Amino acid sequence: MPDVATLLDGRLRAAFDTLAPGADPVLRPSDRADFQANGALALARQLGRPPREVAETVVAAARLDDVCERVEVSGPGFVNLFLSTSFVERSVREMAADVRLGVEAAGAPERVVVTYSHPNVAKEMHVGHLRSTVIGDALCRMLDHLGHEVVRENHLGDWGTPFGMLIEHLLDVGEESAVAELSVGDLTDFYQAARASFDESDEFKERSRARVVLLQHGDEETLRMWRVLVEHSIAYFDEVYAKLGVLLTDDDVKGESYYNSQLAGVVADLDAAGLLVRDAGALCVFPPGFTNREGDPLPLIVQKSDGGFGYAATDLACIRDRVDVVKATRILYVVGAPQVQHLQMCFSVARMAGWLPEGVTLEHVAFGSVLGTDHRMLRTRGGGSVKLVDLLDEAVWRAGEAMAERGRDADLGPEELRAAATALGIGAVKYADLSTDRVRDYVFDWDRMLSFEGDTGPYLQYAHARIRSIFRRVAATGGAGASPSPSSIVVRATEERALGLSLLGYAAAVRAAVAESSPSKLSAYLYGLATVFTTFYERCPVLRAPDEATTASRLALADTTARVLAEGLGLLGIGAPDRM
Repeated sequence: MPDVATLLDGRLRAAFDTLAPGADPVLRPSDRADFQANGALALARQLGRPPREVAETVVAAARLDDVCERVEVSGPGFVNLFLSTSFVERSVREMAADVRLGVEAAGAPERVVVTYSHPNVAKEMHVGHLRSTVIGDALCRMLDHLGHEVVRENHLGDWGTPFGMLIEHLLDVGEESAVAELSVGDLTDFYQAARASFDESDEFKERSRARVVLLQHGDEETLRMWRVLVEHSIAYFDEVYAKLGVLLTDDDVKGESYYNSQLAGVVADLDAAGLLVRDAGALCVFPPGFTNREGDPLPLIVQKSDGGFGYAATDLACIRDRVDVVKATRILYVVGAPQVQHLQMCFSVARMAGWLPEGVTLEHVAFGSVLGTDHRMLRTRGGGSVKLVDLLDEAVWRAGEAMAERGRDADLGPEELRAAATALGIGAVKYADLSTDRVRDYVFDWDRMLSFEGDTGPYLQYAHARIRSIFRRVAATGGAGASPSPSSIVVRATEERALGLSLLGYAAAVRAAVAESSPSKLSAYLYGLATVFTTFYERCPVLRAPDEATTASRLALADTTARVLAEGLGLLGIGAPDRM
């Protein structure tokens, strides 16, 4: 079943096509009507005709009688659409009966690579990894739900000059001690100790540099120790991912080391294409349109003057691998906003080199920073980076305290209580991130995030749990409404109609979130739905309705709302407990 927005858009496009093929109706939900189409204004300018006249022509040509009870032209040419009650009722019944809740799979599935998280071996995952990980995870879940073939890639920092230093430190402390340290997640201490030795000892520094050469030349013993560092770091990252509840696994790891053998080929092919320029000893490409503050052309350094390869070489190798080997048609880079220029330059060079076939898109899914309540970068009291695992543990502890303060479900046993606190705490952290327009910075505020009021994860989770409590009460009394029937839904009261309309916006919200790579589109919809349901619940008694038919209808509306909240939160990677 097509969702309401898609149906209306299709009908209006057919009418607009009678005046100018391909014209956009610019359909939006509206406070003045159920929907409003504003496309007549732009079309009027194109045709040189009065906007109201164009709008009236569109209305006359549009086939909307079976959907709308009223269509009117207002203002300078806005088309206001008021859905008929019978259409809303019929559509909500169909949605409630559909296992996918009206979210149709994509008509033309794509093979989508999503690269996200990107921790570094032997370095702690900190709060800076949070946004990439949860945004990427939500996008993967939504893309998969729409039927796309999703390839998750965790571009691990597992190669380069720091590994000479790390391997030599492993030898100094002893492999057994190093493994024990890494196994309990002391990655920060391990890295900092190695760095201190490098900075303080010329002898250690020389050994480290020599070890890098051995690593790059494939020395077996050096590679074995490198694998020790990588394997134990990945095992620790897996623990963090498990706490965070994301989909990444070891099979999704594709570190920098994977591309090492391809870098010389990248340079050779760029040279053969006539794109390389030697600048200050380095081999560079100068993509058009990129300049420094003085207006001079900006180089993308592919190979440094000492013969080493820059990050650009690896990123270009990634593009070729994802296009030629993985066969991706869409590639999403969930990477912080500060990398925008670097990625744009890499994308531009890939196009110049002819490595991007027609139909393949590269997208930088940029995001802002996590700030403390002082509106500066979130740091520990000592000024260091906040360990992600510590932040998640604190979230679960605080959630348990918040549940105790609010008053939790008395029937929750110890295991259920821990599970609910985990879902609440981790969900609060994720929702605070995902509900923010990803390109913006946001303030990490425990009190706001864990509030049961306002646009928060706990508010949505509690809305879902409250609905499920209704059905437990029905089941306890032996009522027949414990298994609500979609066919029982009727829409009479204003609040019932408002809830029905809100439910019908679910599919459009999922599509918009995927199209714009913006999970906040879905979270904003879910918050709106929970708010509308709250009003419905307060003004339309469910179990004390005037008759059995009304009770059955309202139970079915409540059940559909709970299903949408649970599925929508699930697409964001957030749990929806039945009890809290």
